[in-house]
Amino acid sequence: MANFTLTDSRGMQINVIKIGGNVIDVEEKLQGFLKSFAALEGPKVLVHGGGKIATRMAADLGIETKMVEGRRITDAPMRDVVTMVYGGLVNKNIVARLQSLGCNAVGLTGADGGAILSIKRPVKTIDYGYVGDIVEVRSSWIQKLLLDGVNPVFAPLTYSKEGEMLNTNADTQASAVAKSLAGEAEVNLIYCFEKRGVLLDAENNDSVIPVLNSEAYAKYREQGVIYAGMIPKLDNAFEAVRSGVRKVIICEADDILQAVRGQAGTTIE
Repeated sequence: MANFTLTDSRGMQINVIKIGGNVIDVEEKLQGFLKSFAALEGPKVLVHGGGKIATRMAADLGIETKMVEGRRITDAPMRDVVTMVYGGLVNKNIVARLQSLGCNAVGLTGADGGAILSIKRPVKTIDYGYVGDIVEVRSSWIQKLLLDGVNPVFAPLTYSKEGEMLNTNADTQASAVAKSLAGEAEVNLIYCFEKRGVLLDAENNDSVIPVLNSEAYAKYREQGVIYAGMIPKLDNAFEAVRSGVRKVIICEADDILQAVRGQAGTTIE
């Protein structure tokens, strides 16, 4: 049980951590990450992806995976698959392992407790299907779980007012949760992926930029040092900082404990 009450919640420091499918897909990486997550002191929230597992499961069921510019098209059959895989197989395996490591966790989707409400993404040039754009996070309920010593583990699924389950980008979901909690606590948002941080040289994993502010980011983008898939991640990171998140850290999953102490990864300020 946590040693504080709802009346002193403003002094909480919360880590909201997102892990991608690349960590989940490799057994050794996942187990190493979960050990580090369990060892991380204080209240924490985990948001996970799991795309490759969903793709394999869909193939086993004879359901075609459709991608446009790296984004999954979630038609009705694929929505059933991601709900089963993300909200069931992946989520509950993570929670079971955390319990075995002494970390009291509860597995959730955005529908549980009405935690994360979305709208079905409007069709513009591309129909993404049952994909959710987040409109509201019930931060008070998440905060109560944390204050009770329970660490939420969110699958990348939200819900609509019409009662539909919606596939939701895990990076965006983690950012939305962090921003919603930032009004009542000091919040760090940590993105864990396969690189050690934001790199000066994409081919050199040792070329980590330790601290990145908006001015340096603009310069690196203009020079072509930062490009492609890192741009939306960093745009999201800076938006989180502008919205009250204390800091955003981008790091390798193995380095999470060091990154929280400022000894690894890239800190966005």
